[in-house]
Amino acid sequence: MVESRRHGDIVELQLARAPVNALNPALCGALHGAIAAAVASQARGIVLSGGPKVFSAGLDVPHLLSLGEDKAALKAAWEAFFGAARALVECPVPVVAAIAGHAPAGGCVLALCCDYRVMASGPYRIGLNETRVGLVAPEGIQRLMRRVVGPYRAERLLVAGEMIESEQALAFGLVDELVGIDEVAQRARSWLEQLLALPTEAMLQTRVIARADMVAAMQPELIQLDRFIDAWYDAGTQRALNALVASLRK
Repeated sequence: MVESRRHGDIVELQLARAPVNALNPALCGALHGAIAAAVASQARGIVLSGGPKVFSAGLDVPHLLSLGEDKAALKAAWEAFFGAARALVECPVPVVAAIAGHAPAGGCVLALCCDYRVMASGPYRIGLNETRVGLVAPEGIQRLMRRVVGPYRAERLLVAGEMIESEQALAFGLVDELVGIDEVAQRARSWLEQLLALPTEAMLQTRVIARADMVAAMQPELIQLDRFIDAWYDAGTQRALNALVASLRK
């Protein structure tokens, strides 16, 4: 579910769960393991890429709904996702998101957990659209959004559950660069190579200090998963989620 390719000191981890890299527990677990394996192999930097036209469609909502009233299984699925996101945030080497397409919800979260985001120019959208399906993004995730776009702009995007196209995402600072869709992974590697040319220890130690707020944001007390799980079973949320799945099947 995650393909690993070596480019010298850089490892590219490509999400590879067809058709849209929906984040089920198996894919989240594979990503978590692939990050650890890349670090163990002495990778000095990681590129996280996805599929063409869709980086990741976010959590696998049909799978989550299929769990029904099995709260333990639902919690385990969300723990797998937040575990993968935390692995990105806590990764000891820089990670660049190569976003060659749409990145809604969980896909956007993974991108926010990276050091830098290169996105394909064109009609591709990114954002945290949780409110549109009756969910509340946890405080920790909201902090990640505020960190990159600022408090007021984050408020507007989060409250509306807005998905914005790549040009606007660049203007807002949600992504750092736009390139042609076929150049995204290459540009991500090039940015990493420039970073890795710096004195290693100074760069890495500075990075740890600079990203301490991200590590804090992803701790359990700011995710409050039990509260999130309880809200999942709200009748209005269930109606919105089932409507979303119905629309995907059309």
